[in-house]
Amino acid sequence: MNEPHVNSWYAATANFAASFPPLIGSERSDVCVVGGGYTGLSAAIHLRKRGYSVTLLEANRLGWGASGRNGGHVGTGQRADQDALEKLVGKHQARALWDLGLEGVATVCELINEFAIQCELKQGNLHTACTKKAAKEFQEEVDHLRTAYDYEHVRYVAADELGTMTSAQGFHGAILDTASRHLHPLNYCLGLARAAEELGVVMHEGSRVTHYKESTAVAVHTDGGQVDCEHLLLACNGYLGKLEPRVAGQIMPINNYVVATEPLGEDTAGRLIRDDTSMSDSRFVINYWKLSADNRLLFGGGESYTSRFPSDIANFVRPYMLSIYPELADTRIDYGWGGTLAITLNRMPALGYVSPRILYAHGYSGHGVPIATLAGKLVAEAIAGTAERFDVMANVPTPKFPGGTLLRWPGLVAGMLFYSLRDRLG
Repeated sequence: MNEPHVNSWYAATANFAASFPPLIGSERSDVCVVGGGYTGLSAAIHLRKRGYSVTLLEANRLGWGASGRNGGHVGTGQRADQDALEKLVGKHQARALWDLGLEGVATVCELINEFAIQCELKQGNLHTACTKKAAKEFQEEVDHLRTAYDYEHVRYVAADELGTMTSAQGFHGAILDTASRHLHPLNYCLGLARAAEELGVVMHEGSRVTHYKESTAVAVHTDGGQVDCEHLLLACNGYLGKLEPRVAGQIMPINNYVVATEPLGEDTAGRLIRDDTSMSDSRFVINYWKLSADNRLLFGGGESYTSRFPSDIANFVRPYMLSIYPELADTRIDYGWGGTLAITLNRMPALGYVSPRILYAHGYSGHGVPIATLAGKLVAEAIAGTAERFDVMANVPTPKFPGGTLLRWPGLVAGMLFYSLRDRLG
């Protein structure tokens, strides 16, 4: 049986409750998609536009995972910065990845406009520097994006100007990117689900895939039925589990946490974030935040690396929030929730083929709203026989975690503790 959405502010303000029956019996389609988040729904939409029949299987509810719980940031570029990508894959491919990152944001906006998705779409992100060293690197990054990538939507904000834009404490400068967007992530996901339904995608909730077999076609099995298909897309991200061990070692599931405060007065909200942008900081274990439509501060902070969530998420996240906004010490937190995402070692998404019939896309490392949406579009292109753009992403090296799925956890925890200590020590 599928689990309900977590008790988040997003679930409490969902536009509608999508409901689709579990898979019972046998079905056949051109493509079977496993996973009802941004990747799977975007792929389903773009495949239907190309005339493919699509069956989508979701273990719980559509948008139940990270697609319905994240911070709602729709940032430009890739999760890894351009300087790192140039060193990793060369300047030519780094430019192609940059352009795809911009297309990811554009694709989100196009889908919202095409299907009239009501999801609080807003503009701009302010990325703050926690150290003077980071501030200097931000200035260099802005210069590089403007000169090497002709990107005019970004500028450096010095500390004194930053103080007029936000009351956030402890920062030495920022990058303002006016082409970034932010939104209500669950309502965006549910809007994609409604669009997919309108286009004729067959969707089943409460239909966890137990295994699949490939021969002349692919047979995808759940406890209740089977889908026979020509192509299979694994779009499970942090919830892949043991379904496909051949690619599971590329990703590490981690947990991240978000709180929503009580509604704030207009003066307080304007003081926290003057221009209603999203915000984030330069820490390795990143903090990220924004205002909701009803002027709540939605603040994400803190991670854990086991299957268990903290017993009191609100008080787990509160210290991270108060380190930046001490003025909120007496502010009530109305919601606190967690979610599981998948990271990769190099923070670039892992797209590829298990076999010519079976594709996967996962490991968005906290940049999933635009890149997962884009990944679904690229998967549709690849299945239709035009794989060049999919291959730009798939050709980025994706090292597996040392020790594979069995021993990756101790190494990750040690690494995260090191970087968390570095964050604290500046």
